[in-house]
Amino acid sequence: MLEYANNIIKLVEAFPNKRSGNHIGNQLLKSGTAPYAHHGEAQAAESNNDFVHKMSMGLKESRESFRWLRLVEKSQMVKNKIEWNQEMIAETEELINIAIESEEIANNFKKQFEVLWRSAKK
Repeated sequence: MLEYANNIIKLVEAFPNKRSGNHIGNQLLKSGTAPYAHHGEAQAAESNNDFVHKMSMGLKESRESFRWLRLVEKSQMVKNKIEWNQEMIAETEELINIAIESEEIANNFKKQFEVLWRSAKK
């Protein structure tokens, strides 16, 4: 995830110094680097619910990044980095899938724990 965030920074730095480049760059810089921080927070989660919350925040930011990257591709904002942008789109999709899987696993664990907890109280 560190490498992904670093690549987002490099891509944004290649944007033209225009209103559109600055606006999209600021948005993508925020959403594209946030999952790295959310992942770190999830690793230090204080509970299963906290973990799911942190991962869902990273998922939200990854989905936003996906949208901005698609717009960058469509607008051809960085013509000299089209292939790189396409790689970033594919990597963002992978991050989205990983976050979804992590949330599902955590939610399943939570359900299993609740069942065990209820049966232990009987």
